[in-house]
Amino acid sequence: MTKDREYQICTRCVMDTTDPNITFDEQGVCNHCHEYEARKKKLIADPGQRQRTLEDIIAKVKKDGQGKEYDCIIGVSGGVDSTYVAYLAKEWGLRGLLVHLDNGWNSELAVKNIENIVEYTGFDLYTLVIDWEEFKDLQRAFFKADVIDLELLSDHAIFATVYRLARKYKVKHLLSGENFATEAIMPSAWNWRKSDATNIKAIHKQFGSKKLKTFPFMSTVIKIIYQYGGLAKSIPVLNYLDYNKEAVMKVIEEKMHWKYYGGKHYESIFTRFYQGYILPKKFNVDKRKPHFSTLINSGQMNREDAINYLEDPTYPENLQSEDVGLLCKKLSFTDEEFNSYLKREPIPHLAYNSDEGLINFIRNIYRKTSFKKKSDGYA
Repeated sequence: MTKDREYQICTRCVMDTTDPNITFDEQGVCNHCHEYEARKKKLIADPGQRQRTLEDIIAKVKKDGQGKEYDCIIGVSGGVDSTYVAYLAKEWGLRGLLVHLDNGWNSELAVKNIENIVEYTGFDLYTLVIDWEEFKDLQRAFFKADVIDLELLSDHAIFATVYRLARKYKVKHLLSGENFATEAIMPSAWNWRKSDATNIKAIHKQFGSKKLKTFPFMSTVIKIIYQYGGLAKSIPVLNYLDYNKEAVMKVIEEKMHWKYYGGKHYESIFTRFYQGYILPKKFNVDKRKPHFSTLINSGQMNREDAINYLEDPTYPENLQSEDVGLLCKKLSFTDEEFNSYLKREPIPHLAYNSDEGLINFIRNIYRKTSFKKKSDGYA
């Protein structure tokens, strides 16, 4: 929230002026709600048509996977969404390869959940175990850089690994747990583009101390080539279902002995601490707001309940204290260094070198090409 802006909260959801780019209409409804409705209209509304489209997708995945060891790849964290995608892939008769990132921060619950996924599905599991000393140096560098997206490192590594495995096994389909029903709203100012290897390298060059010999990098251009060149496409399969998180949790608890870990993406100890402690204290960001706001818009949560939940701590305060000690120990920060970090002003990712210029160039070409096609009557 900018210091010179009066506080305001949306009259429909719980997004507020802690998002620096938020806008409101005359009724006090925020841009996120309007964008939600606009994006919702682009989804397939008719249940029958959704089902037929999903069946066509499944048939294509199977057809493209004929004669190959796997017909799809599924990234799994031990969380709700990815666990349910793995469950569905088994139900659909697919032959999936599960991919998991071990960055040194897995909770015991996450590890057990993944074991149960493997046992239930019978799918092979590929676990990328990141070199801890390299990853520690990268994480320390990102803390020193004071940028907001401390999860960029883990997200980038898993995406890069998934695409590399897709190339290795010639798999064209990546089944994703991303979904509109629970993840539609997220301010762009609260994270950074996950494929920006340039930004990661620039921050590490300035603040890191070790050579990066094994960390998996993947440029934005390569990702675009894979995604839009038909080499390996990410498919948000949950968007073709009536995805209700509470109902899904009951299914995977019963069928796969899955256990809840206390919050969205809290299957990782670092993510729990990052979202529940660092973001609120250093960046004035509470990610429960967009999470709850999405559920409000999708009819899975009452706004009044969401407001009441936001009065509670992000997670138990005694556990927060334990996590402070654990982070300082694992990343070799003194208490003074960590407290100094919390007090320093945030620095935007664009303060460091990035591929933003390249992305804007590609966007401009796409817009011009798209316009030309429409003008020529091709679209």
